[in-house]
Amino acid sequence: MSIVKINALTVPADQREVLEKRFASRAGVVESSDGFEWFELLRPLEGTDRYLVYTRWRDEAAFQAWMEGPMKSAHQGGNAPRTDGPEGGRRPGPAATDSTVWTFEVIQQTGPRPKED
Repeated sequence: MSIVKINALTVPADQREVLEKRFASRAGVVESSDGFEWFELLRPLEGTDRYLVYTRWRDEAAFQAWMEGPMKSAHQGGNAPRTDGPEGGRRPGPAATDSTVWTFEVIQQTGPRPKED
């Protein structure tokens, strides 16, 4: 079965909007990757200041291929320097102050049952 990677990001209150906008603008970066199955960005409501980035992959090899290809390129700015934003052409720093990645194996899954007519 699939594997799940959860990246737990500690995000200060003044950086939450920045983080959410960055994820919104990254649409399409992971979705076309071989072996990618699902993505969710989870905003904390209570009990923590950590955002959870949930991705599900066919297997560890698919995740590692994405990490070494599209993800690495996106986080390093690709081949072009960034020219937007207040940093005067420099890429902005991270919105999160800490990051921890957890790995899980999916051993059971279910979805909603179809309604009977």
